[in-house]
Amino acid sequence: DWGGERERELRLVSLSQWGLSNLLYLCSLPEAVLSVGEEPRQVLLRVYGAILQGVDSLVLESVMFAVLAERALGPRLYGVFPHGRLEQYIPSRRLLTHELGLPDISAEIAVKMSRFHAMVMPFNKEPKWLFETMDRSLLLSTRSPVVFCHNDCQEGNILLLENREPSSPDKLMLIDFEYSSYNYRGFDMGNHFCEWMYDYTYDQWPFFTASIQKYPTREQQLHFLRHYLCEASGRTGQQLTDQHQPPGSDEQDMLIEVNRFALASHYLWGLWAILQAKISTIQFGYMDYAVTRFEAYFEQKKLFA
Repeated sequence: DWGGERERELRLVSLSQWGLSNLLYLCSLPEAVLSVGEEPRQVLLRVYGAILQGVDSLVLESVMFAVLAERALGPRLYGVFPHGRLEQYIPSRRLLTHELGLPDISAEIAVKMSRFHAMVMPFNKEPKWLFETMDRSLLLSTRSPVVFCHNDCQEGNILLLENREPSSPDKLMLIDFEYSSYNYRGFDMGNHFCEWMYDYTYDQWPFFTASIQKYPTREQQLHFLRHYLCEASGRTGQQLTDQHQPPGSDEQDMLIEVNRFALASHYLWGLWAILQAKISTIQFGYMDYAVTRFEAYFEQKKLFA
């Protein structure tokens, strides 16, 4: 309980440079203020952006966050209010775009994503996201199982935890689940690969940079997919076969699946950016971003469609 006199002494630091959909603040008690019981001294205050203001979206997102926290797959939930929530602040930093391609980081992201996909959640299991924006026949022509997806696995939504040994298998934590839902497995992976191309830390307009050349190579994709499949089958990373061997039939099928759904990622986030340009108060070049995503869609469609 931080109410009463203590409320006036709270310290708020904006962390909104970390998010494109929500406003984020770190709330802390000053050192001179004593804690009561086991209350945290720091919490993260999340104020939802306009895209998450619907009642249904808020209820589903709060339930999802609580379930993931209970399963130690995300930060703890401390409280909710009509336009946001209070959640556990975890000492950490967000990954940087170039770190997504580091072999050990990429392998752990694959493992975390595989665990995420294995969860059974109490939500509608029909993938509506893409059917609402793309031709149903195009999606059904590429086999991909429906699983519980993060849907926004970019570097800003992956924490590198502090005080972890370099050899620790759990250096990372996925966060920000407002877009999570049942969806095609290929979308979650393809979307993650697309994020290798975009850096959102640029401090001048349009506040991002893009480079299609940074899309992961075939070898980097196989490295990711093999760790994903290894986790899904119950093996450990040490049991992986030679990373340089030609892909098996399952891996070859997944390469096709993931890269085709990467096109869906470009298309969907391009539309999302157009909507955000109309309603968001966050300073970001949403229309520039939309153009960049559609350009990547048409460029990569020549390779993957």
